[in-house]
Amino acid sequence: MANTIDRTDLKILKILQDKGRITNLQLSSDIGLSPAPTLERVKKLERSGIIKDYHAVLNENKLGLGIQGFMLVTLSRHKSHSINDFIEQMNGIEAVVECYHITGAADFMLKIKVKDIEAYEKLLREKLSAVEEIAQMQTLMILSSSKLSRVLPINYDQDKFKPE
Repeated sequence: MANTIDRTDLKILKILQDKGRITNLQLSSDIGLSPAPTLERVKKLERSGIIKDYHAVLNENKLGLGIQGFMLVTLSRHKSHSINDFIEQMNGIEAVVECYHITGAADFMLKIKVKDIEAYEKLLREKLSAVEEIAQMQTLMILSSSKLSRVLPINYDQDKFKPE
């Protein structure tokens, strides 16, 4: 998007990150515009790619996904085909919900969500240990979450913002 977005667009973005199911009528009331221009602004933000998608946030515990953890993965080889093969294999494992290529002592950080320790062990034995590109794995189990924010840390009160 070549144009800058203004304070009203930033307000829309902040509200939609927090309450994605808000009606256009309520959104327009919250930002102080009538419904038609509010809807046009939202559509413009969607077309530009600033708003990528909308999702429901589910309660993992109520769905039986009681074990969450991060896994640091070191690859045995660092050739581009090895990295691509690893990423492709992670995309095929449902319990791996996030995969980050990182700097530091490890090459990747995976976020894993499973039902219980037995399911985690099965994931390790049957899927992750079969990935030839993996040289080393280290698990960090999540005990609890103190902060989970869906709102990106930008200054929503600025007058103009030029997205990349």
